[in-house]
Amino acid sequence: MRLYTAPDHGVVGHVATAISAAGGIVTAIDVAESSHERLVVDVSCSAADADHAVELQDSVRGVDGVEIHKVSDRTFLLHLGGKIEVTSKVPLKTRDDLSLAYTPGVGRVSRALAENPEDVRRLTIKGNSVAVVTDGSAVLGLGNIGPGAALPVMEGKCALFKRFADIDAWPICLDSQDTDEIVRAVQLIAPGFGGINLEDIAAPRCFEIERRLRETLDIPVFHDDQHGTAIVVLAALTNALRVVGKELEQVRVVVAGAGAAGSAIVSLLLAAGVPDVVVWDREGCLAAGDDLSPAKAELAGRTNPRNVRGDLRAGLAGADVFIGVSGPGVLKPEWIAEMAAEPVVFALANPDPEVDPASADRYAAVVASGRSDYPNQINNVLAFPGVFRGLLDARAHEVTTEMMLRAADAIAHVVRDEELNPNFIIPSVFHPGVSEAVASAIRG
Repeated sequence: MRLYTAPDHGVVGHVATAISAAGGIVTAIDVAESSHERLVVDVSCSAADADHAVELQDSVRGVDGVEIHKVSDRTFLLHLGGKIEVTSKVPLKTRDDLSLAYTPGVGRVSRALAENPEDVRRLTIKGNSVAVVTDGSAVLGLGNIGPGAALPVMEGKCALFKRFADIDAWPICLDSQDTDEIVRAVQLIAPGFGGINLEDIAAPRCFEIERRLRETLDIPVFHDDQHGTAIVVLAALTNALRVVGKELEQVRVVVAGAGAAGSAIVSLLLAAGVPDVVVWDREGCLAAGDDLSPAKAELAGRTNPRNVRGDLRAGLAGADVFIGVSGPGVLKPEWIAEMAAEPVVFALANPDPEVDPASADRYAAVVASGRSDYPNQINNVLAFPGVFRGLLDARAHEVTTEMMLRAADAIAHVVRDEELNPNFIIPSVFHPGVSEAVASAIRG
């Protein structure tokens, strides 16, 4: 907070006291200007959350002789001007440098690529670039907020690509939610990229967009909300079952949520050999023959072999695993006691999970969530950097189910046997070996 105060240095102490009394932590106080008329004071303090920050401001306003001139939030400050940039990999200091990097030298390279298009990935950024594409229709837990509001999220995604896999990614925020327009736009920009990462596009539109792009492009198309989530969930489940002494081929799984993430998780679990998956959504437990949307009917046709009907509690009876990618509070903690012995609960809705992890921990043998303030965070950043690193290195034209199964296995086995326990079933996103292990698995 930048404050204008009366020319009395004792006011600074009153401000610090007011902030502390309101539960804030003062980290710095600097007098930026001093005169006979007033002081300009910069106060830095920590708050628990955005609402608490407002309370701290109100407490400072209550100090006699203090006016709040401006308030800055460090999260917003970090985003000022964006989080990514383009830099040159070659020197551009002399006329000779320019003649090689640009005209006339670049003309020779372009002529060679026109004659040998297969060399584009080797001689341009295409070999190390990914387009992060969104229409802003399903951003984080915020919903349909549009392409402009989605841009900070896509920038962050690109920064993660660079940090964890040294991939140059760029946010492409499209001002359309028309499937045909999105498909055509991506097709038109595809020559400049080695891969397409679809992001935060609402279901069921995202399914058709991905399918059509995979059919028409010669570069990998990967919808991270679907397949990145599925890879990390399968990796975590592999290790959770190691903890409780069960096998993938023997367990019964309930997946809450039939959207993009839920559908992809189901597909990968079935491919991994899970024999019994029941999907629950707002219609109840999905079963073949029910009056469902096309996407859910297709999902029901591949799942629920015992034809379970009813609500989520009915689906959970006797199940070994719950995986939630739905919404907050749909799972009552006491229902976990009705599952099979040593149940596994993954409550992944963000920011508010299907069940409070601390409450679930009283009943479940292993609990995971999407949150960073509990153990076992299921985080897509464990998968997508390494997936694309491997795809780009291999100059792959597509990403296959077999690749994703190998990626999940690689993530799972980053956790050594001596490290594995109910509170550590998945490696940290900062584990130095994760991205390379995934990339190696993708390359085969």
